[in-house]
Formats: sequence, C-alpha cells, structure tokens
Amino acid sequence: MPAEPPAPQTVTRLLDEVRQGDPQALEQLLPLVYAELHNIAERHMSGERPDHTLQPTALVNEAFLRLVGGTPAAFNDRTHFLRAASRAMRRVLVDYGRKRHAAKREGLQVTLDEALVGAQSKALDVLALDEALTRLAAADPRCAEVVELRFFGGLSIPEVAMALNTSPATVKRDWQFARGWLAHEIGADLRSAP
Repeated sequence: MPAEPPAPQTVTRLLDEVRQGDPQALEQLLPLVYAELHNIAERHMSGERPDHTLQPTALVNEAFLRLVGGTPAAFNDRTHFLRAASRAMRRVLVDYGRKRHAAKREGLQVTLDEALVGAQSKALDVLALDEALTRLAAADPRCAEVVELRFFGGLSIPEVAMALNTSPATVKRDWQFARGWLAHEIGADLRSAP
C-alpha cells in the first residue's frame, strides 16, 4: 500500500524553513516529496532513448539541488515547488541535450505521447521542445503553465485549475490549444533541422 502523501501544510512549512537555512528541514523535506519528484522525473524521461545515461533518480537529485542548493527560492506551497521542480528537470535535460549535441552534433531524442502530438507519436529533439515551450510561454504564459503541469507534472485538469486559480473549462481550452500549437511548432522545427 503506497504511503499517504504528506499534508500540503507540512511541505509548505518545511519549504519555508529550508529557505530560512534550516538544514534539518531540508533532511525532512526530501523524503516527503521524493516519490512525487521521482514520478515527475519518470514522465520527463519516459520518451528518452533507452541507452540514455541520465536516469530518473539522477534527474531528481540534480533538480532538487538546483532548487534548494545555494540560496533556495521561496515557494508558496507544495504545488509551486513541484512546478519549479518540473521546470528544473526540464532545464537539466536541456542542458544535457545541449552538451550532447555540441559533442556529437545530434539532438537528444524524446517521444511525446499521443496527448501532445495527436494520433501518432513523434521522436523530437528535446532542444526543439524547449524552444517551442519557450515561444509558447512568450505568446501565452498560462498555456505554457498548463503544459508544464499537465504533461510534465502529471496533474489532472482539476488540479491544474486549482494550481493556476482558474476554471477547469479554461484549463481544458488552454490544454487543447497548447497541444495543437506545440505539435505545429515542433513539426516545423523537425522539418527544418539539418
């Protein structure tokens, strides 16, 4: 039987204590959020090539260090932290892809599921995906947030609506628009790639 997720207030309190520099809070926080972080990392890694050297556990560790190492950022709550963790994981994969691309002159491959690209899966360069999400965020920040939370964070439409303080109907519309927009953008990027 899986462990009960921690109370959101406990995670929020520990995040605040970590930001204030309490090392014991950091030791208490990781076990409480590790399973959720690992699930997010698995979603990020699910379409990676089978011989990828970065594993979900390493992705969790690197993202966690980026979030709370040095001078930790202030997080409003558990959802805010998990959203930031998903973004940090994306940045780790993009950085990894850039290094690999520079070394081998070929992009790191990820496969987006049918929910994002339509009826057929496509292998995509993680750098092209990152660039497309960045352009989407510039055009429509809320739609980009919906993609982060739905696709990478694994949240349901009601959970995304609660996190973004909007209605489920708005999230559904944003999700539908973002899927189509990204499928179009990523397809264009793939055709123009060398």
